Amino acid sequence: MSSPRLIVGLGNPGSEYEDNRHNVGFWFVDRLARRLQTPLAPQGKFFGRVARHGDLWLLQPTTYMNLSGQAVAALARFYKIGADETLVVHDDLDLPPGGIRLKTGGGNGGHNGLKDIQARLGTADFWRLRLGIGHPGERHEVVNHVLKAPRREEQALIDQALDRCLQAWPLLAAGDYTGAQRQLHVKSV
Repeated sequence: MSSPRLIVGLGNPGSEYEDNRHNVGFWFVDRLARRLQTPLAPQGKFFGRVARHGDLWLLQPTTYMNLSGQAVAALARFYKIGADETLVVHDDLDLPPGGIRLKTGGGNGGHNGLKDIQARLGTADFWRLRLGIGHPGERHEVVNHVLKAPRREEQALIDQALDRCLQAWPLLAAGDYTGAQRQLHVKSV
């Protein structure tokens, strides 16, 4: 398997969205950028905040969630990064707060950011790091749920999950997705 060359954290730009559940992908990329000591900076041609660490690119699309694919496709095409070399980190309603799943391919589960990335890349065959935010229980409450901050106890579980993902980073960076899955999935809530 290929080592990842592009790590994409999904979220919405702007201070009004900073603490929203929908922004857990941004939270992960922020932490990874700090760990790698590579600051994210706005790059207009890639429609996002970008950092480079050797052959690895970090990206936070600033196109808003529903148009995330615009940024991913622009950077991936420019640097000839394949879908199999791309890891998208995003919130997942189907996992409880603190839950983690690492997988490749599959559907988008109604996630508009994933939907746009699949459409613009022309494939669903990219890696996803799914971070649980829980479901509100009612379908009509989903938008309100993802666009609000987690409760304190949920935030603690999400922070623990983010820490575990960073602990698994050496495996991910080496392209050892199976090893990373073993490490991440065993402890999932």
